[in-house]
Amino acid sequence: MIRIGIILGSTRPNRNGPQVAQWVMDAASRRGDAEFELIDLRDHPLPHLDEPVAPMFGPSIHEHTRAWAERIAAFDGFVVVTSEYNGGAPGVLKNAIDHLCAEWTDKAVGFVSYGVHGGTRAVAQLRVVCGTLGMADVSYQVAISLLTDFENHTTFTPRVHHVTALNKTLDQLIAWSAALAPLRADTESALVES
Repeated sequence: MIRIGIILGSTRPNRNGPQVAQWVMDAASRRGDAEFELIDLRDHPLPHLDEPVAPMFGPSIHEHTRAWAERIAAFDGFVVVTSEYNGGAPGVLKNAIDHLCAEWTDKAVGFVSYGVHGGTRAVAQLRVVCGTLGMADVSYQVAISLLTDFENHTTFTPRVHHVTALNKTLDQLIAWSAALAPLRADTESALVES
């Protein structure tokens, strides 16, 4: 069965992300076409990229990066739940992505974003980053406004169009994750042989 990690990409105090990520997890868990697991970056504290060699050139010398790599490698695709800070993705999310390379390659990724403008500028940046790593970013996404979709800017109140967008995002993400499986198998075989 396809395994999808739902990455909660903000670690700041009083973040709205857990509500959004749990909403994604609850909706995803009602499906029967994949297994889903929530990955909170607070549970994986990584220093600013501290690797002496770029991740594309081999395994890390640091235990924290090896543990993060093992966590991510187990999934076929991801939903990234991201806030938008000053027109971009949270630094902690970009840092977590930058710690790895092969663990992201040939996997699908979808986005659920939130912010004053729905988090769309953060997603635009993340699409470039993920594409550079060889990920297939699905076209559907969920964009949630802090101004209209949270009561008092703190309580998430999803609307029908958010549910529709999430279902389309998950449909496409699961289909693409399955379609990319042969490429991941080729990569895994090459790694075992080397």
